[in-house]
Amino acid sequence: MLVRDPRRRLTAHEVLCHPWVQDDGMAPDKPLDPAVLSRLTQFSAMNKLKKMAFQVIAGCLSDEEIAGLKEMFKTIDSDNSGQITFEELKAGMKRYGANLNESEIYDLMQAADVDNSGTIDYGEFIAATLHLNKIEREDHLFAAFSYFDKDGSGYITQDELQQACEEFGLVDVRLEEMIQEVDQNNDGCIDYNEFVAMMQQGNADFAKKRIQNGFSPGFREALPVF
Repeated sequence: MLVRDPRRRLTAHEVLCHPWVQDDGMAPDKPLDPAVLSRLTQFSAMNKLKKMAFQVIAGCLSDEEIAGLKEMFKTIDSDNSGQITFEELKAGMKRYGANLNESEIYDLMQAADVDNSGTIDYGEFIAATLHLNKIEREDHLFAAFSYFDKDGSGYITQDELQQACEEFGLVDVRLEEMIQEVDQNNDGCIDYNEFVAMMQQGNADFAKKRIQNGFSPGFREALPVF
């Protein structure tokens, strides 16, 4: 590496890949973006319907819009199985410099594993780490609502919610409770306004918590958008 002749000197990429620089055979990665970790934490507090809606929206996004998150998933999924195991998540968090203990990593795992399969698939990972400005776009909200409103009636019924849960591999779900949590007028179904209110619920509260924890109000917005 220490060669005077520029023509014989290693390039920056070759230096990073050199055994002297690599850690355990792999070049060190950049630290985990704090925004990504905060999104994972926020995702853990969401109900099942909201988590499914996030996955629907994630599926509407182009590769360019989620390029950073896609690369992160590929890095953590070390065996390229398309599923992140607990051990892979633990190793990935350590590799990205996240200072989390095993119980905290387990909580993140449980939160992102929407279908309780024991692993995090690509769709679940992207949904759990999306930036809110992609979620709150009107066209994305309407697309997500339309996914659940199978007959286009303008309402999400219990039967339609059950069908969606089956499509996402969710079993043993309490459909009535899921609807009651969102159904503001108690008519037994979810209209578009109620759906949007659910999707936006907690976002402002989360901002207040960030301020209390020492973050500035614009912290999320100032971070890179994946």
